[in-house]
Amino acid sequence: MLELRPDSPTPLVNQIIDGLRELIDSHTLKPGAKVPSIRAFAATYSVSTFTVVEAYDRLVAQGVLTSRGNTGFFVSRATTERLEDTVRGGDSAPPSFNAEWYLQQIFETRQLPFKPGCGWLPNDWMYEDGLRRGLRQVAGSPLELSGYGDPLGLPELRTLTAQNLQQELSIVANPAQLMLTHGASQALDLAVRTLVRPGDVVLVDDPGYPNLMSILRFQGATLVGVPRTPNGYDLDHLERLLTVHQPTAFFTQPHLHSPTCSRTPLAQLHRLLQLANQHGFRLIENNLYADMIAEPQPCLTSLDHLQQVVYVGSYSKSISPNVRVGYLLANPDLIQQLLTLKMRSGLTTSQVMERVVYSAVIDGRWRKHLKRLRQRLAQAHQEVGAHLQRLGFELFVESDEGMYIWARHPALPDSAVLLDEALSHGMMLGPGQLFTVDAQATGWMRFNVAFSTAPELWALFERLLAKHVPVARA
Repeated sequence: MLELRPDSPTPLVNQIIDGLRELIDSHTLKPGAKVPSIRAFAATYSVSTFTVVEAYDRLVAQGVLTSRGNTGFFVSRATTERLEDTVRGGDSAPPSFNAEWYLQQIFETRQLPFKPGCGWLPNDWMYEDGLRRGLRQVAGSPLELSGYGDPLGLPELRTLTAQNLQQELSIVANPAQLMLTHGASQALDLAVRTLVRPGDVVLVDDPGYPNLMSILRFQGATLVGVPRTPNGYDLDHLERLLTVHQPTAFFTQPHLHSPTCSRTPLAQLHRLLQLANQHGFRLIENNLYADMIAEPQPCLTSLDHLQQVVYVGSYSKSISPNVRVGYLLANPDLIQQLLTLKMRSGLTTSQVMERVVYSAVIDGRWRKHLKRLRQRLAQAHQEVGAHLQRLGFELFVESDEGMYIWARHPALPDSAVLLDEALSHGMMLGPGQLFTVDAQATGWMRFNVAFSTAPELWALFERLLAKHVPVARA
């Protein structure tokens, strides 16, 4: 029997859905069992038939119930089998430890209490109020539901993005050279599939972005790592690599590099462009964290004017990962190739969501949000850096910008040894080997500062660390 409370703030429809789900999960209602008819349920619990209809319809849409013509509603066998598979799967051996495993785990463990290894910001750091206003504004306007929208993306958002890039980063680009994508990940995937052929040698930052490395390997590329230093690139090493390997492209993140949060000096950017022209390879500049840079400086794209450089950016880091709106800039010939591939693989991007982002960004509070975000990140860098140094960690760079700190303990040669036990205590870490090209064990770890300020996290982390290294206290 269900217990429905008309005086509860939870709508009766939701109470019915939750109650039936609980009966199914506990096997009180078994697979294939018939549930009461709409009229019988309404009479038993003194609710309207309209309420029951809506609840049953939602449960059918969720795959919990099935409707069989005139015979009524039944518990779906498929749902129960999926639940049982999930339970059985908890006892199976974990998959091999690599970037693909990490990519899956980090999204499956979003509800863990401690997430210093994740790659997004906490909910209350996002632009929630601006996103809500954007949603209300779009919902209150006439919607075009019969078409797919502009292949390049919403013209208003492309124009605004181009204007902001010119104003803030000195990137001069016509909106016709800017294509909106389903987040930065799609932009990188389109660039990889357009510019890289199976067997091509491709340079990447080392350490670098695991998702990008997976995309490149799936394309059949041979990855060669360009070492990152606290002061940018190891240019001498890079020049030796160019002579030996003759790469097709270099996918790189010059500023607020993930995972190290290092920045590249202007002189190195000029030299990198010279090398690209001299050796004939493309540069794909991933500037995913541009909104978090307190004092912008020239980037590869602003210096090159989209001759050899392709630029990737996103609104997902500073508004919300769920909006999935990124963008890609390239010269006119290349943008047409990228557009053709975008249309071939997924048609257009969501114009509805692009309108929401446009409405959020033109809001007068957008720049105040970015200023507040940078201030919070700077404060978190100070707090988290102090915690790590107290425990004996070495910081790759000392910064007050961006989301990450890259750090290692001299007595911990393999940070991955902490991973399983940390997960069992509700903590997702970012062990360093996930970010390296050769995936070799390393003591380096990536900490997301926005998720690493809680005293409870550091108390737990210190206990875990003490099992592997002597913890030094200040």
